[in-house]
Amino acid sequence: MNDSEKTSDKIKLLAIDICNGNRRALSRAITLIESTNINHRSDADELLSLLMPKTGKSIRIGISGVPGVGKSTFIEKFGNHIIDQGHKLAVLAVDPSSQISGGSILGDKTRMESLAHNDDVFIRPSPAGKTLGGVARRTREAILICEAAGFDVILIETVGVGQSETAVYDMSDIFMLLLLPGGGDELQGIKKGIVEMADIILVNKADGSMKDIAEISAQDYRNALHLLRPSSQNWQVPVKSCSALTGQAIDEIWQLILNFKKISNDNGEILQRRAKQNKAWLWTEITELINVKLRQDPRTTSKLAQMENSINDGSTKYGQSPATAARSLMDIFFKS
Repeated sequence: MNDSEKTSDKIKLLAIDICNGNRRALSRAITLIESTNINHRSDADELLSLLMPKTGKSIRIGISGVPGVGKSTFIEKFGNHIIDQGHKLAVLAVDPSSQISGGSILGDKTRMESLAHNDDVFIRPSPAGKTLGGVARRTREAILICEAAGFDVILIETVGVGQSETAVYDMSDIFMLLLLPGGGDELQGIKKGIVEMADIILVNKADGSMKDIAEISAQDYRNALHLLRPSSQNWQVPVKSCSALTGQAIDEIWQLILNFKKISNDNGEILQRRAKQNKAWLWTEITELINVKLRQDPRTTSKLAQMENSINDGSTKYGQSPATAARSLMDIFFKS
């Protein structure tokens, strides 16, 4: 038996262990797909091919919100409610990474202590690194692997809210946006695009002295939604106040999700959404692969360094602008 056959057998055994719900195998698989080692990519692709028939049966819920809104606290309270309903829950929590050192705190397991000790829950914190969109580079693959392992509810927690942090919408069936209590100026600070994408809007921290303010804020957001075009003609985006601390409205939020799922299934929107997401995924991969190949091709790497230097010193040897230099480099790349 040669090395490739041995590797293939290991991948097949790994796939079997995942489908049998082996959590250690699940962790190893996600580590494999997240690896930046180019030699691991073929194994990861083979594993995903073996697991694909077992995927697609979960409900994928994206959760985003401004820093400090209490996403992790909400997920713990919400996740425990989901488990109580008899589901198996996977939480893919993307932690912010340092743009300087690349390090990541990866503290979600400590912030979700009760969930982390539940046998029906799998929590995977992953550093966002330099990936735009607030989600880790291989979150889509991680979703598929968790589905193959039998988890029927997947929560994807993103880094936060920003112009580039809407990629979670392209990998979830339902997108929930958490907001802080407070109207007026706070309302103006929320990105219009991400509000338009939201399927459910929640004003968290509706407890204690903030309860009334949260209710007022929820009404402000309801009024604001009338000025925006809904993403679906079959769903009126609900705005609810809730408290991750006390558990207020957690059961109602889960019922909203079930209602949304039923409506989306009945009218075929969920299938259309996933098909659109797969196309977006395809083009993301194409872009990433071209980027990698461009940087690895010996016929372009030397030119790339020259172009970077010429741009830095203001030289026009390779064109009038970085855009012109980029087109010149692409011409060299595709001709080669």
